[in-house]
Amino acid sequence: MPNSRLKAARLAAGYHSQQALADALQVGVRQVRRWESDQPPMPHPDVAQALTRVLGQDLASLGFTPDGAAPARRTVLAAVGLAAVPTQAVAVQPATAADDYEAVTRSHRRLYWSVAPATLHPAAIAHATLGCALLPEAAGQTRQRIAAALAETYLLAGRIEFFDMREPDRAQQTLLRALQAAGEADDPLLGAGVLAHMAFIPAWDGDRDAAVERMVAARTYARRGPASAELLAWLDAVEAECETRCGNTRTALHLIGHAEDVLADGTEHDSPPWLDWFSPVRLAAFKGNTQLKAGHLPQARATLLGVLDALDPAEEKQTTVVLGDLAAVEAAAGDPDAACGYALRALDQLERTWYAMGMDRVREVRRALAPHQHEQCVRELDDRLYGWSTTVSALAR
Repeated sequence: MPNSRLKAARLAAGYHSQQALADALQVGVRQVRRWESDQPPMPHPDVAQALTRVLGQDLASLGFTPDGAAPARRTVLAAVGLAAVPTQAVAVQPATAADDYEAVTRSHRRLYWSVAPATLHPAAIAHATLGCALLPEAAGQTRQRIAAALAETYLLAGRIEFFDMREPDRAQQTLLRALQAAGEADDPLLGAGVLAHMAFIPAWDGDRDAAVERMVAARTYARRGPASAELLAWLDAVEAECETRCGNTRTALHLIGHAEDVLADGTEHDSPPWLDWFSPVRLAAFKGNTQLKAGHLPQARATLLGVLDALDPAEEKQTTVVLGDLAAVEAAAGDPDAACGYALRALDQLERTWYAMGMDRVREVRRALAPHQHEQCVRELDDRLYGWSTTVSALAR
């Protein structure tokens, strides 16, 4: 009988032809034909290691028996009522499982920009649970693709937990799961993306050493893959945000300048599809916030107004952040009327699309306006900030 075990494992792993498996292993297709024959020869040790890694099963499960001894042994075991226990469960998921799982992951990625976080988060967590169940049942390319989509799903959930739900401890655990899944997929760029997000968590608490350590790890992972200019510039922007949070605005501005140079130079590598939260306009938004924190108010105003004009109307969450930063610029410049005007525009946007980071910006502006709290513009801001709908909405999320 032909070696049906190897053929079944090959198909389950997404290699629909013998040639596809041969290409993956860098062997001739005749070798794969011999392995799938009725008397499959044992692969060379180096090739055997690659074969078991690619298909996710040991040699015995793939139908290989050294010197024909194993079949006889199985006959004896069966005769005495015993059974050989496989070291790994036989894969049961077809290659289409990866296609279907990735499709939902892509949909969740797009929905993040329009669906309320409290609505999307449970769906993302449920999708991650499904991915965890599929992973042990898949092998080879199928397993690798599911693991990558699972890592992206956990990354999305962690982003929601940190940026939208303001639950850093929960986000830390979710992002750790994302990193583990990226490791299963052996996707260093996705690992870099997860690690950079993990750097935000200690930076928000002013723990620069922990943030820097995670950024070093993120850059190390990025060097292992064909990183695009956008990904490398985003890593600079993340580190700049961390440095800004820790009070090192000069270092942050240097990092942003480097990111601008990286984008200008470009690269032949494409950005991964999950890097949909960054662009030159987003980098300018980072820059405007850093200039604000550094006290460079005219420069911050000019940068942020340019960002506001350049933002796509669909980028509603980012719009609230930019409006909040513009309000902070005017509050620092001693113009409460202009500050309140931008803050009210941010609240208008937040009523349409909630974003905790945007609301944080508005609240920071209100605290900065404390010396002007008896002025009419500030009272009008308070009426909106603490109106029934805004208050209930903020507390419910």
